[in-house]
This record gives sequence, C-alpha cells and structure tokens, in this order.
Amino acid sequence: MRVSRKQADRNREQVIDGASRLFRERGFDGIGVADLMKEAGLTHGGFYGQFRSKEDLKVQASRRALSRNRDRWAQVLADAPQEKLEALARFYLSDVHRDHRGEGCALAALGADAPRSSPELQAAFKEGIEGYLELLDTIVPAAPGEDRREKSIAALSTLVGALVLSRAVGDEDLSRRILSAAAGDIARSA
Repeated sequence: MRVSRKQADRNREQVIDGASRLFRERGFDGIGVADLMKEAGLTHGGFYGQFRSKEDLKVQASRRALSRNRDRWAQVLADAPQEKLEALARFYLSDVHRDHRGEGCALAALGADAPRSSPELQAAFKEGIEGYLELLDTIVPAAPGEDRREKSIAALSTLVGALVLSRAVGDEDLSRRILSAAAGDIARSA
C-alpha cells in the first residue's frame, strides 16, 4: 500500500529525529539501518526510498541535532537576564546533559567521528560549530584588541571538551569535578 506524500514526509522526519537521538546515544556505528527504521516504526525496505544511504541519514540527523541544540542554547540565553555565558555553562555542563547523551550535544557525542566520515558530514559539523560560535560571539566578553571569535572558540572547546571528558571517566566524583572546573573557568572569563 502506497503512502501519501504527506505521510512519507512525516515518516522521513520521524526517521531523522530517531536517528538524531540514537546516533548520539550509540554512535554512528553503534546502530544499523534496520534498527533505525524499527525505532521509527517503519520497515527496513522503506529506508532507501527516503535516503540515499546511511551516510545521507547521518548528515541529516547530525544537522537536525546541531540545529536543535543551537536552538536550546538560544533559549537558555534568552531566559538568562544576566551572566548569559555563565548560564549557558551551567546548562551545558550539567549532570543532566552528561547523562542524557541522546538528547544532548552532537559535538560532544559524535564530534570525534566526523573526521572519519564524509566531507558532507564534516560540512554539517562545520555549519553547526559556526552556529554555536555565532551565539557565543554575542555573549563572550572581549577586551579592546582581543579577538572575540578566538574567545568564542576557546569557550566552545572548553564546553565540549569538558562534557566529553566527564562522560569518559566512569567516575562520578571526577566527572562532577571536570564539569565544575570547566564551568568555573568559563564563569571567571565572563
């Protein structure tokens, strides 16, 4: 039975959303096409009618995750009356973010895989990083003569690096210290 164009579009969005979450939870190689389609409640056979390849889905799912995370950052900044950089650091470097990888930052979850992937996936990550940097450029303080973009790059690197390390250590106390130290360093730079 053929599905309508509208239903096909909904199915496609459902697959991209599910893949976005599952790739962040399990990594690009940690889940196959059949499992991705099952998660979306669709058959494996419908995959290639929607996507050219798993790589195509990786690119689209990464773009979705990066965009949605950027939107979350923008909301955190909009909700923070002052100390916006500190508020962003508290949000990003939280136990909740650390523990919910599937809903969290694609840079921290998948960034290490991007260099081993296609130029299209690398371009998606580049676009995502540039979006984060644009937001940071609006809140990172820079003294006269300082390059604001470089300070934004340093802040983003600290955020992502600290989250990656906090997830990697397998020790709750050290993990919290990593998050706290990085958040404190960012707050002092604000």
